[in-house]
Amino acid sequence: MALPLEGIRVLELGNFIAGPFCGMLLGDMGADVIKIERPSKGDQTRAMPPLVAGESASFAALNRNKRSLVLDLKQKEAQDIVLELAKEADVFLENNRPGVLESLGLGAEEVKRVNPKIVYTSVSGFGQTGPDRKRAGVNLIIEAFSGTLSVTGRPDEMPIRPGIQTADIFGAMFATYATLCGLISVLQNRGGRTIDVSLVEASIAAAAWETASYLATGEVPERMGDRHRLNAPYQLFETSDHQYLAIGTPNDQLFERLMVCLGLKESLGDPRFASYVLRKQNETDLLGLVIPAIQSLDSASLEGMLREAGVPCARMNNIKEVFEDPHVIDRKVAVKVNHPTMGEMRAVRNPVLMAEGSPIIRRHAPMLGEHSVEILRELGKSAEEIRLLESQGIVLVQKVQ
Repeated sequence: MALPLEGIRVLELGNFIAGPFCGMLLGDMGADVIKIERPSKGDQTRAMPPLVAGESASFAALNRNKRSLVLDLKQKEAQDIVLELAKEADVFLENNRPGVLESLGLGAEEVKRVNPKIVYTSVSGFGQTGPDRKRAGVNLIIEAFSGTLSVTGRPDEMPIRPGIQTADIFGAMFATYATLCGLISVLQNRGGRTIDVSLVEASIAAAAWETASYLATGEVPERMGDRHRLNAPYQLFETSDHQYLAIGTPNDQLFERLMVCLGLKESLGDPRFASYVLRKQNETDLLGLVIPAIQSLDSASLEGMLREAGVPCARMNNIKEVFEDPHVIDRKVAVKVNHPTMGEMRAVRNPVLMAEGSPIIRRHAPMLGEHSVEILRELGKSAEEIRLLESQGIVLVQKVQ
């Protein structure tokens, strides 16, 4: 069964997370992703730890299902090669600072001149327009600017940055969504699209409860620790064995089941807890009953009781425990990948499953310049032409053992 994006070619001039993660998602679905990297070091993630046999596991996690072509884009001949590739490509994906590719003759206008149907997707910190368009914007800075950090952590304490790269991943997901919409536009004979994805705006869009509350009331959302902004009880609780259990009761029925499990059935008649809104308004009083009851029980017993009653709950896993969980093992979330240098390694599969043609890891993350010769040959370059390009430093060729 063919993968959904087989036959689609993507040129990725991406670096670090947002652009490469988007390119990887397209590659997982079958697209031929050509990753164009700079000479010497390539994508900066190649240098990030942990290193296995000198290669970055972080890079490998973001760049599977791609081919690597190394070009010195400061040279006119390299720019011409990119434009040659763009003539037959479907997507041009980049996450450079606005203006960089334009200065190299590879901006949207120049690329669409050689291929009007191409989908040109740009991902940047602050977007392609506006007074801050060229402002530096790595993940933490985006989280701070977008308001994400202002609602993360405990009240009256320094905000805590999220444990994962939220801004980059949100941006990559919106870029993938936008790119697929652009491809559909081409299929519907509506022409290619020029797409501008801002990490700041992706983070703002992801703050659905917080922005809705502010725009409706004018009240600034505050940090709430591990409590939910709208619902109660809905948070982490510590059990008698010093484990943390996440419990959520987003409707009356689930709240009733929780209270019965905790031996607090008599409190269901308390008017302070009679509705979703009232429970939140009286959250401190409610937690005064719930927390001691939970602290008297161990995590395994309480989780088992709540699951049997249908109350949403989960013991907080660390990453090791996640991969040892029987459900995660049964779903084959971790898969084996063979890498020419790192050997056999485990990786997280694409989270999408389909009845037929599910995304797969067809290629290991490429070595720097691993496919330069292959791709140039596809352009019709002779062996002598490729040797000349290599001797002039226009292209880097990696000889993989």
